Amino acid sequence: MLNYSHNNFYEMISHNAKEYPKQVVIFSDNQKTSNLALKQKVDKLASFLHKFGIKKGDTVGLIIANGEEFIVSFLAVTKIGAISVPINTFLKHEEFEHILNDCGARLLFSSPSYEKETKKLLYSTKIEAIMWTDAYAHVDGKNIDYHSIINSKEEFCKEGQEEVNAKIDDLACIIYTSGTTGKPKGAMLSYRNMLSNMVAAKIAFEFTKKDRFIVYLPMFHSFTLTIMVLLPIYFGCSIVLIRSVFPFSNILKQTLLKRVTVFLGVPTIYNALLKAKIPWYFMWFHKIRLFISGSAPLSEKSLIDFSKKFKRGKLLEGYGLSECSPAVAVNRVEKQKPLSVGIALPSYEIKIVDDEMVELPLGEVGEIIVKGDCAMQGYLNRPEATAETLMNGWVRTGDLGRLDEDSFLFIVDRKKDLIISKGINIYPREIEEVLYMLDDIGTTAVIGIKNDIGDEDVIAFIEYKDDAKNPLDEIGVKRYLKKHLANFKIPKHIYFSKELPKNATGKVLKRILKEQVAKMDIKHSQENEIF
Repeated sequence: MLNYSHNNFYEMISHNAKEYPKQVVIFSDNQKTSNLALKQKVDKLASFLHKFGIKKGDTVGLIIANGEEFIVSFLAVTKIGAISVPINTFLKHEEFEHILNDCGARLLFSSPSYEKETKKLLYSTKIEAIMWTDAYAHVDGKNIDYHSIINSKEEFCKEGQEEVNAKIDDLACIIYTSGTTGKPKGAMLSYRNMLSNMVAAKIAFEFTKKDRFIVYLPMFHSFTLTIMVLLPIYFGCSIVLIRSVFPFSNILKQTLLKRVTVFLGVPTIYNALLKAKIPWYFMWFHKIRLFISGSAPLSEKSLIDFSKKFKRGKLLEGYGLSECSPAVAVNRVEKQKPLSVGIALPSYEIKIVDDEMVELPLGEVGEIIVKGDCAMQGYLNRPEATAETLMNGWVRTGDLGRLDEDSFLFIVDRKKDLIISKGINIYPREIEEVLYMLDDIGTTAVIGIKNDIGDEDVIAFIEYKDDAKNPLDEIGVKRYLKKHLANFKIPKHIYFSKELPKNATGKVLKRILKEQVAKMDIKHSQENEIF
């Protein structure tokens, strides 16, 4: 059993503000925010939300770019017992609309840079207002300026008047993760779920207040949110906040100047670091002691080459999923194994089972299941999906793996059709459903194909109907998809076929399609792409 010193996230920042008020918790560009200043901003915004009418159990959407505004908004929402819903900022209006309607959000935080996709959500969802986190020209009753509240001297209500309602088993956050059925599902995470990752990490790793974590990956992602934002705050560490991954040279510059000690990333980033010409002074003066990789597997070659190039810091690979808050297993500083994602975090259990949920002997490959305080509460509004995933407290991951005699976990394969591109999950069914909206398409299939840097490209196959009246070419199909899907979901290549290979029941045989693409010997180079 884990022992919890905090019941919610607000208790974390209150403790830090009391014990280390002047310590910098957020470095952002040339600005510094102390623990006390962070608490004061959270208090002020929480007071406004209380006055607005947001109460315990209400849901609030966050479509916010990386920045201090995301952190303050997330914490302020949870302070008053409401539920934060961080949303993938790469999505489009229709996708935002589905998520906000599904969770019943009453308020939305949005960056003005996403105005084109978010402004009209006022009229197609239940949200009552949008709070814009940067300068916005059209402020009125339904469009609120975040900074006017944060910088205002007005007391929206006296500090403490808005009760901190959040208990440890209350819902803190809903993370939307796509499934094989296409539409995103909301994984409901309690404070206990998310705090368990932090408490377990405290047992497994020796982080101190002197550590500095760099945050440049999108904060809406569960990996970034829990491990790169909340975990450092829990430990009283500092966060070096980068608003954009581009230019990548700025990440290296800030890592050096701000003396970053913990660097977290995804395989695409580490592969880019391997190929990049790193300045000698960076290699000589950087303070990184830990590189941590998540979201997708690293190749053995990448692990070996990285250890040769970056000799002063250890690269540790881990494994997790949003339904587990998200971290499940990670290699340790004192012991790691190549190609393994490590051992379970303290108090978590991992088993390998067959289709009947019977545990398999060590070394045999089966489905990975996880049990512990990290296990989500279920999928919002999806009782059937919840029943399929949660069984007697165990989370069925859908991933295949094996355990060795030292309890190290090895990932063998992923969910059958899942595509991981640049560390982001892409589910073919969602793309296929949008393609099927075109009347001329008879059959379609979307698959992932490994490219020459170990990432995956999205490939679509289309079989038009015999009586197709206006079949689109590749450019036309991509133009159509861009109206409905985030850019990272758009297929890199689209192939047209008179007849796609199918089984006796008419299901497309994706295995054969992958074999056909392999025979084409197509190289999808992404040397100039970082993330």
